[in-house]
Amino acid sequence: MRMVSAAALTLIALCAGPVQAEDIKAFKLTIDGVTVDIDPGESTSMTLPGGRKSKVTLERNDFATFSGSDFSFVHPSDISVTKTDLGDDITQYLMASALGTIVVVQEYGKMNPVSLSQLMLQEMTKESVQAGAELTQQPTTRKLADGKELTGIRAQVKTRTDTADFEIVGSGVAEHGLLFITRIAEEDVATEKPLIDKFWQSLKVELQGG
Repeated sequence: MRMVSAAALTLIALCAGPVQAEDIKAFKLTIDGVTVDIDPGESTSMTLPGGRKSKVTLERNDFATFSGSDFSFVHPSDISVTKTDLGDDITQYLMASALGTIVVVQEYGKMNPVSLSQLMLQEMTKESVQAGAELTQQPTTRKLADGKELTGIRAQVKTRTDTADFEIVGSGVAEHGLLFITRIAEEDVATEKPLIDKFWQSLKVELQGG
């Protein structure tokens, strides 16, 4: 289980770091070989071949679809999904909001991770529990829009001042599979629950060989 613990610890480390903004335009827009740097919502003028001037505007859609090799889901377009190679044929995709709500997908290329929900929960909540937090959990089944069912754990970690809800479910076949993890603070549910709901409502799983 060494590689699995490493995956869980890497998840925790990634979620702990602050997100830093860069003073660089997010996109390059190219028309007839002329390129300008531009951010969503901005307008700029371009001089096209032949001297013709044109005003262009880049608008961002409210939502975008992120696709992995065996899954896809819809997310707010202003929240990016980062990809990390954890080694041992495990790839992690992380979406984190500014308030700390997280959605994680881990792809396992050498094993079926469905049975790892308990271990992942222990790794993610270990420090809080050691500090005196109360952990409650129960088995859960998450039914997707297409009828597929994912099994795992729903849990809550409660301290004197904070409460966080976790859901860890998986899907797999003989030698590969997917683990899905969400975390949301109870105090942020009013504003952040739509992010989690959109993920589960739009999640599609297409495991080859399954």
